[in-house]
Amino acid sequence: MADATDPYAVTADELRQFIERYEQLESEKKDVTEQQKELMAEAKGRGYDTKVMRKVIALRKRKPDEIAEEEAVLEVYKAALGMS
Repeated sequence: MADATDPYAVTADELRQFIERYEQLESEKKDVTEQQKELMAEAKGRGYDTKVMRKVIALRKRKPDEIAEEEAVLEVYKAALGMS
C-alpha cells in the first residue's frame, strides 16, 4: 500500500481516473474533428471554397497587427519578384 506521506504515491484508482478522463477527451476530440469535416463538406456542397474558409478561420485567430505586418511583407516580396 502507498505511504500517505509520500508526495509521489500513486493510487490505482486515481491513476485510472486520470487515464480514463484523458481517453474521454480524446474521444470527444475525435467527435469534434468529425463534425468539423462534416461541416466543411456541407459548405463545399453549397459552393463555398473550403480552402479559403480555413484561411479565414486561421486569420480570425490572429491579431490584426500581425496580419497587417505579414501582408505588408508579402506585398514587398511580391513587388520584388514582379508579381504585383
